[in-house]
Amino acid sequence: MIVVTRLAGGQFGVNPDLIQRIDSAPDTILTLIDGTKYIVAESMAEVIDRIQEQRAQILARAHEIQVQPRMELVPDLPSEPDESDDSAEPADQFAPPVPFRPRSR
Repeated sequence: MIVVTRLAGGQFGVNPDLIQRIDSAPDTILTLIDGTKYIVAESMAEVIDRIQEQRAQILARAHEIQVQPRMELVPDLPSEPDESDDSAEPADQFAPPVPFRPRSR
């Protein structure tokens, strides 16, 4: 979302992916893909800069997510519990896996 200002002064967010056209005659008019039009106080150049900044932030965040080390959600269980460790649970406490059976109709 980018934040733009109505001519009356209130701000609102608009999804830049839904903007079909930006006109400047002399006010800046955002036309969305569904035909909705908004007149905003920002210039055409400012709106374009905000769209480019928003998209750059999305790409930067996607890159950050890719390079972050992956976290393991569930740690591996030890193969053999240490007998000196009283907190280790015996393997026979876990129920055996049950195969998935789809319902018959």
